[in-house]
Amino acid sequence: MPEYRRILLDGAAVQVTVEGEELTAGDGRRVKIEDAQHLPPVIPSKVIAVHLNHSSRVEEFRIGLPDTPTYFHKPTSSLNSHRGAIVRPEGCKWLNYEGEVAIVIGKTARNISPEEAGEYIAGYTVANDYGLHDFRDTDAGSMLRVKGSDTLCPLGPALVTDWDFHGKRLRTYVNGEVVQDGSTDEMKWDMHYLVADIARTITLYPGDVLLSGTPANSRPVHPGDVVEVEVEGLGRLTNHIVTGPTPVRTDVGAQPTESEEVLSTALGGDWEFRGIRPPKR
Repeated sequence: MPEYRRILLDGAAVQVTVEGEELTAGDGRRVKIEDAQHLPPVIPSKVIAVHLNHSSRVEEFRIGLPDTPTYFHKPTSSLNSHRGAIVRPEGCKWLNYEGEVAIVIGKTARNISPEEAGEYIAGYTVANDYGLHDFRDTDAGSMLRVKGSDTLCPLGPALVTDWDFHGKRLRTYVNGEVVQDGSTDEMKWDMHYLVADIARTITLYPGDVLLSGTPANSRPVHPGDVVEVEVEGLGRLTNHIVTGPTPVRTDVGAQPTESEEVLSTALGGDWEFRGIRPPKR
């Protein structure tokens, strides 16, 4: 399967192809994968994410899915790359990973059927839909700061074309230990459905990204942790968590909270155990 990456090469953003342990630019320049400074593999005009899709995640929250998917938006300023630093702002505690498959649009899509949608998909990449749940009480409707804060949308390492999304395993690791283990087969709505659904009223342009949902066991991570998302056939996206250089300002806007809603979501929807929490780190 062809695999394309974007890297900084001699100070410029360049698309390269994977050839063994090296990355090759169109003009013949080569760099070892381990030495490359990665960028997001695509440049979207928008990033749209589905709220819930994997059956294991739904069961974890002890809820039912609606008849059709619901979505939220992550601004492009949240984009990050393979090996990039994920910033947990100073004063915040509840930053969760969510390993996912990202759909990348290949040509302008509007008012298409699910059966046609595959023709409009350029390929797929790995994503981690980080959530800053400290702002969940104030942004529950829009998820803007929860999911859209700077650095919280890493994509990569590559855009892979001709990838069949059926029956593919998705795993997330924290410091080398498996913390999420799911499959694309547990998605209620597949990639083609999601693209066609959004494109009914929102025009999708080449490079646009749709995040397809995460399996169970999203949990908080902390500065110093290394988080990796591996999807069968798409590769492994690696990031590390750091503390932001400045605290969240206190002279404007809602402040981080630590309500039962925040804790239950961050710690896995353990609604029946509200008020009984593990020791805080």
